[in-house]
Parts: sequence; structure tokens; C-alpha cells
Amino acid sequence: MSAEDLERYETEIELQLYKEYRDVLPMFAYVVETERRFYLTNGVKMEVRNEQGRVYFELELQDAWVWDMYRPARFVANVRVVTFKDVNIEELAGKEL
Repeated sequence: MSAEDLERYETEIELQLYKEYRDVLPMFAYVVETERRFYLTNGVKMEVRNEQGRVYFELELQDAWVWDMYRPARFVANVRVVTFKDVNIEELAGKEL
């Protein structure tokens, strides 16, 4: 496989992932972004921890979708994330009746 073939394959996978993201977005209440992953979720709990002078964040997500083009299954029931980097949690606008 040439470098060009690999790049074309990755571009196609990323486009499919974006289309899936666009389709599932209305199913979720929150967007959670860490330095390594991007999640859609319906439940998020964040705890700030301090251990031996190092601050880190522990996240628990319920009913989540993970932006990861290499995962065969992106829907997960529960996710636990531990990170020393910034975390962004955004509540999505609710559906209008």
C-alpha cells in the first residue's frame, strides 16, 4: 500500500466518522473534550483530584459515543477517563418542542 493509498483510506474513514457524528449528535446532552479524545455523552461527572501535589481530573461518562476512527464500536455504556490536561465540558442545546 502506498502512502497515497493510506492517506486516501484515512480521509475516507474520517469522512465516514464525521457523518456518523453528525447523525448521532442529537442523541446526546454533552460534548466532552480531552487532550486525547472527543466524546458525546448523556451523563458526565468530573472530580478534581490532588495527589502528592499533582492535580488531575477524573471523568465518568455514561451512555457515550467516542470519536475514534480506529474503534470498531464507538458507543459505550460507561467510560472512565483520567487526565492531567485540560478538560472541556459543554452542554448541548436541548431539543425544542
